[in-house]
Amino acid sequence: MNEHPIETARAHFMAPPPSGDFWVFGYGSLMWNPGFDHTDAEPGLIYGYHRRFCLYSHRHRGTEELPGLVLGLAPGGCCRGMAFRVARENADSVLAYLWDREMVQYDYRPICAKVRLRARTVAARTFVVDARGATFAKSLDFNSTVRTIRRARGERGTNRDYLAQTVAHLQKLGIAGGHLQRLLQSVDALDRDGVA
Repeated sequence: MNEHPIETARAHFMAPPPSGDFWVFGYGSLMWNPGFDHTDAEPGLIYGYHRRFCLYSHRHRGTEELPGLVLGLAPGGCCRGMAFRVARENADSVLAYLWDREMVQYDYRPICAKVRLRARTVAARTFVVDARGATFAKSLDFNSTVRTIRRARGERGTNRDYLAQTVAHLQKLGIAGGHLQRLLQSVDALDRDGVA
């Protein structure tokens, strides 16, 4: 019997590093709320992907009737985030935690990517968008993204708050988030103008 692709991906992701510590790259809430033990954290830059609101949320930031949007790493460009160093002895628990956190609802694909740190490049585990997934919002333009974020609310609060928290934390970490700032300004402008 052939193993399901998601189980193959999980087995590959859960495989412990061959030796020594390993790195995890975060680009959304993982940057300021990693939720796992790490021995070091520093700004990192990944090439070939950019941070974008491109995954529908039917639970945390939206509903089935009125889905919200959450961040993903979409192909193209580059992305600044945070890289976390994890001790080898914590590999099993940290990788299990990350899988459960990221892969329950959204269509991510786990990869190992090169991340540029201050003084060196490391291989880091992260999650990128699976463009074949059912929650991938592949054709939303800027205005549609603004309207979706403005109206959606889920179990963890409004989609607007998720965006605002992301912008605030990017600023706190010294990471440029101009596109997300423009999104937030546009969402708030609709509220000020009373647009339905």
